[in-house]
Amino acid sequence: MHTFKRIAGATAVALACTALAASAQAAEKISIMVGGINKIIYLPAKLTEQLGYFKQEGLDVQLLSEPAGVNAENEMIAGAVQGVVGFYDHSIDLQSKGKEIESVVQFAKVPGEVELVSTKEAGAIKSPADFKGKTLGVTGLGSSTDFLTQYMAAKSGLKQGDYSLLGVGAGNTFIAAMQQGRIDAGMTSDPTAAQMLSTGQAKVLVDLRTEQGTRAALGGVYPAACLYMPNAWVNSHKEEVTKLARAFVKTLQYIHTHTAEQVADQMPADYYGGNKALYVQALKASLPMFTADGRMPEGGPQTVLQVLSTFKPAVKAAHIDLSKTYTTAFVTAAAK
Repeated sequence: MHTFKRIAGATAVALACTALAASAQAAEKISIMVGGINKIIYLPAKLTEQLGYFKQEGLDVQLLSEPAGVNAENEMIAGAVQGVVGFYDHSIDLQSKGKEIESVVQFAKVPGEVELVSTKEAGAIKSPADFKGKTLGVTGLGSSTDFLTQYMAAKSGLKQGDYSLLGVGAGNTFIAAMQQGRIDAGMTSDPTAAQMLSTGQAKVLVDLRTEQGTRAALGGVYPAACLYMPNAWVNSHKEEVTKLARAFVKTLQYIHTHTAEQVADQMPADYYGGNKALYVQALKASLPMFTADGRMPEGGPQTVLQVLSTFKPAVKAAHIDLSKTYTTAFVTAAAK
């Protein structure tokens, strides 16, 4: 009888421990919304999952996809997800609206976007100054492609009413919009850009995939793709954020120590769109944009603030505390 009680007691303890372990695991479920999961600018999100780095850190991460960054941002503000893989500029824009979010791992030092002009319009549109009277494609209104397009137009002396913006998403919806003549030019990223250029349907007007092109168009480096999260959540989940930072920094190091072909081999086949060679070509054009350590590039936040202040009265009027829009604490802790 005593033996039976001991076994029953031990079983109860084991079951309790299992339940505790399960609840601890469940508590670590982190949902991250990606502003278009198959875009190369957000490559580190899926690549980290593919390489198994989230699991190595004991994290249960769910990656979700929303084609426009502004919609991903709204999901986070509503509390549906804990973080977003999107553009850093949203942290400045949201602070002007009284909401505090911060980049905790900075993936890219440039936007990785391309302003494409339809081949039919290439003779008429030679620079952003020629946007007057034209319809310009962006992923979504209020998205980072919207911000960048408005800045380039404003820098060229145009007012907001001089041109039209149309949210057309990315991938097939962007391609269809240009093919159907609904947009004359538009901002997109690889692999969409590579696909359109390879078929001769579009030409490059402004290339923000390189540091040189970005400095020429925007006046400095423009830190873009990152993992951003609400400051309050970050402060209350420091252990989880450190693990996330460590996983992403490992991926950034992987990108810098492997070829485009090796990176492509890690990705799901449907990311190639049936043309792996073109995907590798797009990777080669885009991989230099990524940081090697997840740190915010020096002077980057100031450039972004200057760009947004040019055409956003709310940002210009607000006292933006840039120190609250990003942190390097977690990538520093992850490096130890």
